[in-house]
Amino acid sequence: MSYTEEIYDRVVAQNPGEPEFHQAVKEVLDSLKLVIDANEEKYRAASLLERLVEPERIISFKVPWVDDNGKVQVNKGYRVQFNSAIGPYKGGLRFHPSVNQGILKFLGFEQIFKNSLTGLPIGGGKGGSNFDPKGKSDREVMAFCQSFMTELSKYIGADQDVPAGDIGVGGREIGFLYGQYKRLTGLYEGVLTGKGLTWGGSLVRTQATGYGLVYILDAMLKDHQMETAGKTIVVSGSGNVAIYAAEKAQQLGAKVVAMSDSNGYIYDPEGIQLDIVKDIKEVRRGRIKEYADQVASAVYTEGKGIWSIKCDIALPCATQNELNLEDAKTLMANGCKIVAEGANMPSTREATDFFLENGFLFLPGKASNAGGVGTSALEMCQNSMRMSWTFEEVDAKLQQMMNDIYAKISDAAKRYGVEGNYVTGANIAGFEKVADAMLAQGIVM
Repeated sequence: MSYTEEIYDRVVAQNPGEPEFHQAVKEVLDSLKLVIDANEEKYRAASLLERLVEPERIISFKVPWVDDNGKVQVNKGYRVQFNSAIGPYKGGLRFHPSVNQGILKFLGFEQIFKNSLTGLPIGGGKGGSNFDPKGKSDREVMAFCQSFMTELSKYIGADQDVPAGDIGVGGREIGFLYGQYKRLTGLYEGVLTGKGLTWGGSLVRTQATGYGLVYILDAMLKDHQMETAGKTIVVSGSGNVAIYAAEKAQQLGAKVVAMSDSNGYIYDPEGIQLDIVKDIKEVRRGRIKEYADQVASAVYTEGKGIWSIKCDIALPCATQNELNLEDAKTLMANGCKIVAEGANMPSTREATDFFLENGFLFLPGKASNAGGVGTSALEMCQNSMRMSWTFEEVDAKLQQMMNDIYAKISDAAKRYGVEGNYVTGANIAGFEKVADAMLAQGIVM
């Protein structure tokens, strides 16, 4: 049995009931087999993989808060501090009923390699709660966030752990969290990213993950003598990542014809009107079906099925495992051979394997959605320097970062004889930097 197989069996045995974490570890270890086999003696001697798959620290806590009816509610809160070999822990907070320790471990593990690919000195972490901000009043969200931060504040700091937003954690939640951190510690520091522009936030942060996705997509297409302009694109989701991926794709001359939310999807053959989507989702916090009520050319369909819409490029930007093997086959049958992930692990393992086996140009999330955390790190830089860069300055740095990530993953794939396999390339390029740091620092993490 190979070293990578031993470690995967160990992860499954020691982490029961955490299928998403198992999936993430297996995908990474399978990709790393080439580099691990070439350096097995060195890595085994340091138990490097055993240390890599085990979080440095997991914090779990209760979050009591009082709702508008005066009733005490109790949620679970978590922070998984996975790896700090190359910098302070960095990764989002997710507030969603589906949140549990296993999902956060999967996200934190992925974050290690994603953060490494940015080229910036940030380690991997993730956190959140099973609290659902949907349908809650601003006062209830504030009460929850203040209780959550009262406990989390003991374990984070500008040079220790810098959380950001994720699903269910936008500008409102970051504001309440930051206010409580400042109140508790007396420190005005860059301990959270995604802050408001008047109190330490960075321009482009809102757009960063979506813009970054399209920047790296464009870099890949150019490398294969293609263009984004003129392509028909389907984007799943209608949150932050999806909206700004669609915006940048339209700016580059593509036509986005479909978007979705957890209830269903809209199809507009004339091209999605993003001003209407932004009003529904960012202002009124409504459902995507309202788009079809306002646009005559649009059709709304309840439930899943967005991947049945004919397109040139698919951008899954909603959530993990949203695109399965049947969806992948449907995309290919409809002529789509280009997929770039905007969400974290939105394609199942079977779908990913199908894409690779059938000659798709496929960009994995740990590379293609790294623009968000990369720009968060740029926000940290600005906070440390007490400076604020212009939109154009940050956007240029983001585009350069995504071009560099594409170059890294493409080069790593070529070096190990799997040219065009960007899954393997991303895992190897992200791993090598972290592994070198872990070996250099001794048995401390």
